[in-house]
Amino acid sequence: MRSNLFVVLAFCTPSAFAHHGFGTFDMTKEIEITGTISDVAFVNPHSWLYLDVTGADGERVAMRCEMRSATTLRRSGWTPAMFAVGEEVTIKGAPDRNDPGACYVSTLVFADGSSIDRYGQRIPPVAVPSTPRTARLPNGDPNIAGLWAAEQLVMADPRGVHGALVPLSEAQAAAEEAETSASPGRRPDESLFSPEAASRLFTGRVPLTEAGQAAAAAAAAAPNPAMRCEPISIVMDWSYDSPVNRITQDEKTIRLEYGKFGYARTIHLDQADHPDDPEPSLTGHSIGRWENDVLIVHTVGVRAGPLTRGLVHSEALELTERFSLDVESMALRREFVAVDPLYFVEPYTGSDVVYPSNVPYQTDACDDRSLR
Repeated sequence: MRSNLFVVLAFCTPSAFAHHGFGTFDMTKEIEITGTISDVAFVNPHSWLYLDVTGADGERVAMRCEMRSATTLRRSGWTPAMFAVGEEVTIKGAPDRNDPGACYVSTLVFADGSSIDRYGQRIPPVAVPSTPRTARLPNGDPNIAGLWAAEQLVMADPRGVHGALVPLSEAQAAAEEAETSASPGRRPDESLFSPEAASRLFTGRVPLTEAGQAAAAAAAAAPNPAMRCEPISIVMDWSYDSPVNRITQDEKTIRLEYGKFGYARTIHLDQADHPDDPEPSLTGHSIGRWENDVLIVHTVGVRAGPLTRGLVHSEALELTERFSLDVESMALRREFVAVDPLYFVEPYTGSDVVYPSNVPYQTDACDDRSLR
């Protein structure tokens, strides 16, 4: 099924592409190749399609072409079964600047003539069987257990060539408006690039101390953790790239499982204080309490490292999160404040929203095959 989302934004900001940069691919050039599928790797942070192409000299050439992450592909209705070994496929996309055997997938055209764009929604994902949901636990605490996922961010151009990242619902609404507008070629209004979408990219900045500036410079020279198949942080991985997360809950603890990279953290509801000098770790030590149906979580002991893309913290970090569930819309909103007296001149704040997931919790393998 070909996506009908084709709204080209003539404007963008540096934050629009964030993690979704084009790496070593030359987006100023277009290529079209046809070959036979030899393999597919549904992995994070990018999936890869392998195919055999007949070169101009008649010789077989092995190609590999980059698609989106397995997590986002599955939520868009894509499956490995779409790519049967031995079937012919045509790829429209961009070449790699350094490797003639690699390419970037913008559009796939299958042997039956059907096609799908990089950011296209193939079919509605299979619904997760619903179970009766109680609003509260026996002790009266709000029930936030279940599977949760942020709304997918897609490019306004579903081929993934131009435009900014926007929530899927906004892209769909804009596409419908463009189809019915008397001026379908007009430039989209800037409301399409919403503050809510931008906040989910976590590209904010705070003034840094001298120590913070030095740490940021060192981090900028290091490889992106996500491209090494390493978690970024408990702040960013919760909603960035729209993973499916799982919450389990009882009266003493709340466990947050991150679908991205498959790690988890425990929020202790039965502890009033943190242990003395906790051993620094990726998730730190979290204690929580319910206050007027808002879960307030305080975390310390997080090892020094990235907080978001481009922002690093020291082991002095203190993170406060506030989780609140709107029972009408089933939006689970998180607001956070990160304080780091060693690196930040002022607190770093942000928010995100997740909704009940319509696909199962699944931790796809992480296998960085990109050319970075």
